[in-house]
Amino acid sequence: MSTRTADRFQSFAEFYPYYLQEHSNPTCRRLHYVGSLLVLSLLGYAIVSGQWLWLLALPLAGYGFAWVGHFVFEKNRPATFKYPLWSFMGDWVMLKDAFTGRIRF
Repeated sequence: MSTRTADRFQSFAEFYPYYLQEHSNPTCRRLHYVGSLLVLSLLGYAIVSGQWLWLLALPLAGYGFAWVGHFVFEKNRPATFKYPLWSFMGDWVMLKDAFTGRIRF
């Protein structure tokens, strides 16, 4: 019996293969990576410089690149709209998986 009920996932482990399927286009994945790395850079800069207003740019940097990837290259609706927390987690796991060679960069 499936742990998936009414199109809802019961765990991140069950959600992640779906997340990767929604990111099958290499350009879409790369735009996610750019956005995630930009978020880390802006966060680091804000912490080091004490210029906290840069934190306001984090959602724009992260989601802006990702959504361009989905709407222009992947041609699908971002999973963030339906699964915001697990999609956020998926962004970071996908980036880690790219750096460790588990999925193609």
